[in-house]
Amino acid sequence: MKKVYLLYDSFFGNTEKIAHTIADALKTGLEVETSRVTETNLQLLNESDIVIVGAPTRVFSPSPEVKKFLKYIRRERIQGKPVAAFDTRIAESDIKSRFLRFMVKTFGYAARPIAKKLVKKGGVLITPPVGFIVKDTEGPLKKGELQRAANWGRKIILKLSDLA
Repeated sequence: MKKVYLLYDSFFGNTEKIAHTIADALKTGLEVETSRVTETNLQLLNESDIVIVGAPTRVFSPSPEVKKFLKYIRRERIQGKPVAAFDTRIAESDIKSRFLRFMVKTFGYAARPIAKKLVKKGGVLITPPVGFIVKDTEGPLKKGELQRAANWGRKIILKLSDLA
């Protein structure tokens, strides 16, 4: 059975809920380990077949702990492995400030830079990066986002079976 290592960071619990929901969906066909990025187990990372990384969007990018992980992770740990990335974010349409909407359009959210860094480190992106919506900085998650997370996890299983 293929092994997934899902790493995440979370400030208010929203990204953690998404991570565990994705992990639960993946467990229908894969062996899954989940942990905060600050508690990364390098042995599990080495032994994993698939790596998924998620973070809350902070100042238009991944959280500092996820950035640190991505910067220092050695290439051979994920070289050639399927990878995926997700974030939690406030929807652009929910941002009242025109200036902040402009900034989001210019700098974006966390998932895309996570995916780019994973690919730069040698990972093979198996699905486009995705964002899950929170109502405000501290949440809660918008209605239906946990279901979207579960569906995304199931899509990853399908993508992996296409690679086999």
